[in-house]
Amino acid sequence: MREQLQIDRIRCDGHGLCAELLPEVVALDDWGYPIIKAGTIAPALVEHARQAVDACPVLALKLARLAER
Repeated sequence: MREQLQIDRIRCDGHGLCAELLPEVVALDDWGYPIIKAGTIAPALVEHARQAVDACPVLALKLARLAER
């Protein structure tokens, strides 16, 4: 299974914790809101992505499992 990081932009308050925990995938815009790199999470970063999801104070992040093609 491949996994992709997704964000609920309405729920996000721009705390920026996700970018601190997963800078390889998440950058912040000028207002501090996350910009998620397109594509799936590299296998080596999946555990870090899970930590970022768990650490989000407003539960705006989730990891979605994508079926293999």
